[in-house]
Amino acid sequence: MREFDIDLLSNTIESMILDVATNIPSDVLSSLKEGLKIEESPLGKDVLNRIIENDELAKFKNLPMCQDTGIVIVFLEIGFDVHFSGDIYDAINIGVHNAYINGFLRKSVVKHPLDRINTKDNTPAIVHIKLVPGDKVKIDLSIKGAGSENVSLVKMLSPLDGIDGIKKLVLNTINDAGGKPCPPIIVGLGIGGDLEKSALLAKEALLRDIDDENDDPILNKLEKELKEDINNLGIGPMGFGGRLTCLAVKIKSYPCHIASLPVAINIQCHASRHKTKVI
Repeated sequence: MREFDIDLLSNTIESMILDVATNIPSDVLSSLKEGLKIEESPLGKDVLNRIIENDELAKFKNLPMCQDTGIVIVFLEIGFDVHFSGDIYDAINIGVHNAYINGFLRKSVVKHPLDRINTKDNTPAIVHIKLVPGDKVKIDLSIKGAGSENVSLVKMLSPLDGIDGIKKLVLNTINDAGGKPCPPIIVGLGIGGDLEKSALLAKEALLRDIDDENDDPILNKLEKELKEDINNLGIGPMGFGGRLTCLAVKIKSYPCHIASLPVAINIQCHASRHKTKVI
């Protein structure tokens, strides 16, 4: 049995938040630069150049790349042979508190969804825990802004809707969203499971690298087709029109009931702030 110091979890969460708030992942930045080659709109190219300049300045000056510094989502994979010295949830929220206070990041979390009183330290985080073999702890952390989250959805389709129904739902959702999620976007899709499982799958899908290939041939094909279809909508960078609306589509699936086809669409803006660490 491995004894895991709970302070290590707090400190790791804090450092990961401060990193992702200011340093865009290299694969995302590279994808934005590649997008300049296919963008046909002069205004679209100008917007992309400004996004890239913003991201590079954020990294150089160690400042947040976006004023919406998000809500913290943490996926933990904990080995069966790990024993924590304290409360995991408290430790994560201490890390969040310290990051947002010490890093002067905007506090965007309210204690109750109806009275809207700010918690003033961006706690609590949203935490998902999975138990796996081994003695390691894997942390997948993202900070998710509201602009893209607010245009995400879950829909219970009929199995008869099939792939065509999924495509129609995705394209209608993104077309209706327009420039609200700050395109170019990354689209996470969760297909299968049930209501809440599909949403979780969509969120997890956004943690994948932009240039990785889906191992499932059906989903691989669907990812590529949807990306092309989305980019044909003409929404363009920040909704000003153009060729580049979507950097990538990432899909995760799960078995489901014979009578249902749950589909969750989780949209991520161009500031795809996430990081993985194994301790």
